[in-house]
Amino acid sequence: MDAATLGVVAKLCALADPTRLPGMARVGIHVDRAIGVSVPHLRKLGRRLGPDHRLALDLWDTDIHEARILASMVDDPDEVTRHQMDAWVADFDSWDVCDQAVGNLFDRTPFAMQAARAWTKRNEEFVKRAGFTLIATRAVHDQTSLDRAFTAWFPTIRRGAADDRNYVKKAVSWALRRIGKRNLALNAAAIAEAETLAASPVACTRWVGRDALRELRLDDTQRRLRQRGS
Repeated sequence: MDAATLGVVAKLCALADPTRLPGMARVGIHVDRAIGVSVPHLRKLGRRLGPDHRLALDLWDTDIHEARILASMVDDPDEVTRHQMDAWVADFDSWDVCDQAVGNLFDRTPFAMQAARAWTKRNEEFVKRAGFTLIATRAVHDQTSLDRAFTAWFPTIRRGAADDRNYVKKAVSWALRRIGKRNLALNAAAIAEAETLAASPVACTRWVGRDALRELRLDDTQRRLRQRGS
């Protein structure tokens, strides 16, 4: 570890609050390598550090929970390789590291949808979650793809809904909900897909369908989509 990385780790340790660890554990975050730095503090530090690919790789290699989240905030997506993405996703051991790495970094790379296709077929819980989280985040950030690029994910979502692991099924629902909040046409398509899932004889598939329907049918959701459409 070079001097620059050691300096950043020292800053993280200065921000650490170990009293946060029990609360993190209660929401399902693995805290055996955590030190208790909040995400707002990490974002503030990340903005000060700026894009730094070498630093991001070194921070990831520290194995410190918060250092890995910070790595996803300071890395340069233009320098990220598919090999790096596959190496990092194999290290995921907590939903927050998964979601931060995907939302902060992976979905801004040119490999995002390629990785989503591969990872949604994998069996490891957080790798599979990362695949569906990529679909969800691209549904928010991709402003150019046609609707059919997103309805093409419905068969993948259907298969993923049969996985009863908590962090997978929540990400599957998230992907369907985000697709259905892009516009009115995709909302109708996502509701139809969610209704099919909600009628399934498989309990976890029903859960995904019902969870998605609750948000897709909300008056606030419908109003925002109508305003956007007009």
